[in-house]
Formats: sequence, C-alpha cells, structure tokens
Amino acid sequence: MLDEYVVIASHRQDRTYLPPADECPLDPSVNGRHTEIPTEDYEVVVFENRFPSLSGNGRCEVVCFSSDHNASFADLDADRVALVLAAWIDRTIELSALPSVEQVFCFENRGAEIGVTLSHPHGQIYAYPFITPRTTRMLEVAQRYQEQTNGRILVDDVVAEERQDGSRVIAGNEHWTAFVPQAARWPVEVHFYPTRRVPDLPALDDEQRAAFGPLYLDVLRRFDRLYAAPLPYIAAWHQAPRTVGRDLLGLHLEVFSTRRSADKLKFLAGSEAAMGAFIGDVTPEQTAARLRELAL
Repeated sequence: MLDEYVVIASHRQDRTYLPPADECPLDPSVNGRHTEIPTEDYEVVVFENRFPSLSGNGRCEVVCFSSDHNASFADLDADRVALVLAAWIDRTIELSALPSVEQVFCFENRGAEIGVTLSHPHGQIYAYPFITPRTTRMLEVAQRYQEQTNGRILVDDVVAEERQDGSRVIAGNEHWTAFVPQAARWPVEVHFYPTRRVPDLPALDDEQRAAFGPLYLDVLRRFDRLYAAPLPYIAAWHQAPRTVGRDLLGLHLEVFSTRRSADKLKFLAGSEAAMGAFIGDVTPEQTAARLRELAL
C-alpha cells in the first residue's frame, strides 16, 4: 500500500537487554571475563552485530566509541571523534562495495528512553539491500525542486538560507553549520550540514573531517545542559545511496530527542504514528535560542 520496505527480524526478541554493568558485552575482556571484544583496552572497535536486523543481502555492525562503560559520545575528545569518523568512513566504503548493498546508515541511539538495550557508548551501521523510505522521499522532493527551479539543488539552497537567516542556527564554522530545521518534528532537533555539499562520508575532505568533531561535541554538550539528566537522542547520518541521487542528496547528520521538557517525553500517538503528521511542542526558533544560550 505504501511501496515501502519493512524488515522483519523476530530473532532479535532474544537479544541482550540492559545487562548489569559488570556483564556488559561491549567492555574489554579482562580478569578472565570474555566479551565481544577480545582485548584488555581499545579506542574504537567495529564488529558484526550478533543479533542483526539485516542478514544475507544486508549487514549490521556495532561501533564502540570508547572502552569506558560510563562514558558518552559527548565525553570524547576531538581526536577520538576523528577516529570514530574515520571508522564510519572506512565501513561506508567497505559495505558500499558489497554488490547487494544500496545504502549505508551510521547512527547512534543514546538513552533508555530511546530504547537502548546496552548502555555502553556505541552506535550501529546498517547496510541496506534497498533504499530506505525516508531517503526515497528526500530524493523525490529534491528531484521535483530541481525541475521547478531550473536545476537548483535543494540542499544547497536550504543551507545557504539557514546561514543567511541565522534565527535557527546553533553553531557553525567554515566547514559546517548546525541548525534547527524550519519544520522540526521533534522537541529537540539539530541538523549538521557541511558547507560544501558531498554525497556521503567518504567524500568529505580533510578540512571538513577535522572541523566536524569540535562542532559536534559543542552541540552534544549543550544538549546535556538542557535538563538535569543527560538528553536521550538519536544521531542519524543521511548518506546518498550507492547508485542514485548522488548529485542531489547531500550528506548530513540529524540529531533529535523525544524529550519535550525536563520530565516529559514526546510519544508518537494518533497523528504522528498513524498519519505521519507531526505536531510540534515548541517553535524551532525557541529551541535554537535555548541551545545558543547554553554555549560555554
């Protein structure tokens, strides 16, 4: 009815769920306790997910950002972020080379409110054997915009207009801009776009790669100053598919949270869950202003 793929992965019902801290499978292997990572310490580790949502034609991998069980991405330094970025780039190249893979998705779920089943700082990479519904929609919109504007690229115009307007911009540098989108769907939602459009992570040049970490850490740390407790979020890299839309879709990172106040979460109920029509709880300009105030 929707012409959209749905993945059925019933075996994941039995995956590891919020184990005690001393039984975390993402910690280093020490004192005779063997985990998924057979070393006493590490910086960044990538391995295949033992409970994959995709297998056969697709691939699911786990990316551990730190050996410190109690750390978060915001606790990393810029050098470690650069190493994580290098891992995302490496895996995007390798997974995109698989003949069955159409799109590579790097992401992080943070916080029990998001549904995280392991509290260790980590993310995941999905290599889909199809183009995802969200990307398909973005490609359709970008193509229509190009036709209606005599060849203009939607991503370029959006970033340029946000930088010129400034009311929703959180922070930025020469190579990246972080802003709340004009029609934000989530209570806290920030998008990160490189100033020079690229289709995917491997296409970033050295300057863009170096400039990303400090900006991203700055915004994540502002997130954690919003409320008394750390902000739960999803961080999602949008990359162009392997074979289509590479001249239309620009790489960007979307980070959003379901927390709408200090003690309330946004749940997807009737309008959002059934009809896909989001109803915002706060204006994007208010969210942007609040995050700007939290700069150190």
